[in-house]
Amino acid sequence: MLAITGATGFVGQALLGRAVNSDIAVRALARKSQDRRDGVEWVRGDLDAADQLRALMRGTEAVIHVAGVVNDAAQFERGNVRGTLNVIEAAKAEGVSRFIHVSSLSAREPDLSAYGASKAKAEKLVMASGLDWTIVRPPGIYGPRDIDYFEMFRLAKWGLMPVPPKEGRASIIHVDDLARLLLALVPGGEGISSRSFEPDDGRQHGWSHYELARAVGWAIGRRPWVVHLSRASLERAARIDRRLRGAKARLTEDRVGYMAHPDWVVSHGQRPPAGLWRPIIPTREGLKATAQWYRAQGWI
Repeated sequence: MLAITGATGFVGQALLGRAVNSDIAVRALARKSQDRRDGVEWVRGDLDAADQLRALMRGTEAVIHVAGVVNDAAQFERGNVRGTLNVIEAAKAEGVSRFIHVSSLSAREPDLSAYGASKAKAEKLVMASGLDWTIVRPPGIYGPRDIDYFEMFRLAKWGLMPVPPKEGRASIIHVDDLARLLLALVPGGEGISSRSFEPDDGRQHGWSHYELARAVGWAIGRRPWVVHLSRASLERAARIDRRLRGAKARLTEDRVGYMAHPDWVVSHGQRPPAGLWRPIIPTREGLKATAQWYRAQGWI
């Protein structure tokens, strides 16, 4: 049995589905009541609930810690740092030694954003925990249910896509490929334990912002006009988004810090061992399938 935090989120849902389809029993943490599901035992609680976290861990083989705060800067320290510490302490109290931690590529540059700084702090806690740990630093994650890359699809449909500065490049990964990796890491072992990995879609030098924007446009059947924005323009756009959508704004001022950074391509030496895992979803096809899912759900 696996313990999973964040199982109701974007990555967590993909991980939960793949685990259940692989006949792996799961105990999953959720803040709200969930519908019954074969192979899943729900524990109601959050990352501050010590008793519930211990109940989540009890009798499990490993924990995959997915939960975290992505968009609310005021909660980064509480959710990403203190929350990770609470999960570590619960795992140790219940004798669960295997710990797989989902971090972010932004932890590589903690000075650029409060989010990246909080993920870097959480990584240090995991490394110092004394557990059998592996850290995964995903780049941008796309796929069905995602609400971040969804903004690009919606803009592509309108025909105008503002993107970060021209010199930037970034790696991406499909959520199902990431879920496969997280499960593949559960056994641990030599070359896997006490390591940090940066997985991606296999594209050697990542994607320029222009290339990715055009790929999203192709996936939705449009040829959008791609406009590169300066950092100052991104900051202005973030302030406008905040005024228009409040707490639901997707372009936050904290995000501008790493969006304007030119290099979010995964490090070649940090990719997972090829014998353990390889990405299998071609990005263009993955983007097209994601666009189809958005249409089916009435999002676009």
